[in-house]
Amino acid sequence: MQNNFYIYNSLTRTRELFEPLHPPFTGLYVCGPTVYSDAHLGHARPAVTFDLLFRYLSHLGYKVRYVRNITDVGHLEDDSDDGEDKIGKKARLEHLEPMELVQKYMNNFLKNMEQLNTLPPSIEPRASGHIIEQVEMIKKIISAGYAYEVNGSVYFDVPKYNEKFNYGKLSGRVLEELQQNTRSLEGSSEKRSPWDFALWKKATPGHIMKWPAPWSTGFPGWHLECSAMSTKYLGEVFDIHGGGIDLQFPHHECEIAQSTAALGKESVRYWIHNNLITINGQKMARSLGNFITLDRLFSGDHPLLQQAYSPMTIRFFILQAHYRSTVDFSNEALSAAGKGLRRLMKAVAGLGNLKASGDSTLDVAAIRKGFYEAMNDDLNTPLLLSRLFDSIKYINSINEGTDRISSSDLETFRSLFGTFVFGILGLKDETAGRDDEKLTSDLMKIIIDLRQDARSKKEWEVSDHIREELKKSGIILNDTKEGMTWNRE
Repeated sequence: MQNNFYIYNSLTRTRELFEPLHPPFTGLYVCGPTVYSDAHLGHARPAVTFDLLFRYLSHLGYKVRYVRNITDVGHLEDDSDDGEDKIGKKARLEHLEPMELVQKYMNNFLKNMEQLNTLPPSIEPRASGHIIEQVEMIKKIISAGYAYEVNGSVYFDVPKYNEKFNYGKLSGRVLEELQQNTRSLEGSSEKRSPWDFALWKKATPGHIMKWPAPWSTGFPGWHLECSAMSTKYLGEVFDIHGGGIDLQFPHHECEIAQSTAALGKESVRYWIHNNLITINGQKMARSLGNFITLDRLFSGDHPLLQQAYSPMTIRFFILQAHYRSTVDFSNEALSAAGKGLRRLMKAVAGLGNLKASGDSTLDVAAIRKGFYEAMNDDLNTPLLLSRLFDSIKYINSINEGTDRISSSDLETFRSLFGTFVFGILGLKDETAGRDDEKLTSDLMKIIIDLRQDARSKKEWEVSDHIREELKKSGIILNDTKEGMTWNRE
């Protein structure tokens, strides 16, 4: 096992030596999606980030129990606990049962995760399957004196909690400052304080997703599910809780408060947050309407896209930046990521053609040390990729005869690249088994030109025939305002 793995703890805002608890496993809990629409590029960032962490911890020898929740109930449109349930509203618009809607989008999410080559979690629990656990946690919080019931709904008493504990310790926010900047309740809310949040909401007439509880027939608040499910599967205290930086406040702050109130102690030892993918400097999100779904990224069918981008190009694009830094979307950046990925895969393929010598001029041990130093430094994938690309020059120099490598070092060198490129970074060679990429691209340009010529002459049958024959061969043509693009199925 490699020692001295340092991670950035969002709770203390410092790099810390990872020292896990010692149950039979290392606990990793990550906030998963609210499944009411297709996954977008913003969802890919945490998926790849925590897949990387899962892979690396497992590689170091830890037995990791990776839990990623599915939110399928209780996430209201307004974080102030007002509005419709997001899933209920979307189900009504699509004329589906809520759980039918959840299954539809969860299936697509899992398909996209497989395309991105993320490993499946050890456990993937749904909020709707853990109502009993959430009700029991609410009872504990009420018994401890940190929640109150009003008209069948139950709210967490943030000011009372803050008298003994520090609400805001994760995000660095001070409750008194927040209260000064918030709007008044104006007598229109059941909550005693605007910073109180729902643990249980009484269902209104017509609300579909509801369950019986001591206080009313209703549904749990959004924040509660993670506290209930993480401690159910990982224990009252576990190692790592992850998620996007946008969940740090209020979601994760509320989680800390709930768990502390119910259990008398904090549950999480290390908090890890990935930063956002932005577009023109603005967060990419469904709520802002500026997102691009992963399906459309892979097909190229979106006005902002100049071409289709493969799943491994997206993964490489994300890994090029440190998980705690923002990444701004652009076609130029994605195109550059694709070129970098192809260069790396070409180098890996070139390793198979190297010829061993009797001795080595290559210090494979130093290269190995550099790879581990990068990953042990808070999952520093930009540094790791830089060192991988630096190592490509050795492949070239050995081929050219200016460097030599022994058979044992060559075996180690190949294994090292395979471990880090495929096993830890989780990349795949998408061109394996396909025709020469440049030839394919050149031929497709000729075919597209022929089809555009047919369309300009209104020879629709010829145009449609070209499209259908290409489709039989696994090539999809996309007609966009900017022109014609293609991608493989």
